[in-house]
Amino acid sequence: MDRREVINKTKEYARGRLGNETTGHDWWHALRVWKTAKYIAGKEGGDLFIIELAALLHDIADWKLNKGNRNLGSKLIRNFLGKLKVEKKIIKDVCEIIENMSFSLTGAKIKSRMKTQEGKIVQDADRLDALGAVGIARVFATGAKLQERLIYNPEIKIKKRTMNFRKKDSYSAIHHFYDKLLLLKNLMNTKTGKKLAGERHEFLEKYLKQFFKEWNSKV
Repeated sequence: MDRREVINKTKEYARGRLGNETTGHDWWHALRVWKTAKYIAGKEGGDLFIIELAALLHDIADWKLNKGNRNLGSKLIRNFLGKLKVEKKIIKDVCEIIENMSFSLTGAKIKSRMKTQEGKIVQDADRLDALGAVGIARVFATGAKLQERLIYNPEIKIKKRTMNFRKKDSYSAIHHFYDKLLLLKNLMNTKTGKKLAGERHEFLEKYLKQFFKEWNSKV
């Protein structure tokens, strides 16, 4: 099976697994990450086959979509790619990227675990999808589905850029901007990722400014 056919089969598999998942980690998210990763790779280089596979499959391994099981995703990916006769070294590289992509593994102050150019590109593409207009939509979708977050609770103090995940009863979607989204710009790995993140970061700040203006009824 040639590489283009493998990519097409992988698209079908990812769409079947993620479908219309409603936390913002759906097939359309995977597709956007794939497109963005290819764009970054065009500027930065890297093995495009590994980048495409990791981008398309990265959320198959997300524990939030596997009932908290952090090991199931990698097993599924290895089995799927193995059936397509993908080289073992490539499968290993793809799984290593996916296993180290999570924001919670690096946080705001911990150096990224990504060692390869391919991993840095896919991680940047995934994080870019948490920024800008789409990122804002995903925050509220994820909060409503998984954490049952309020939109905002003004009685809870906002600690800017702290990477401080809180319990759902002392948290809100707006707090998540400060605990994660506003940190992402400075966590990008590549020059292209940093440029794209800067534009989307500005949009987040404009949104928050308007949000608080409306929340406080300052017409």
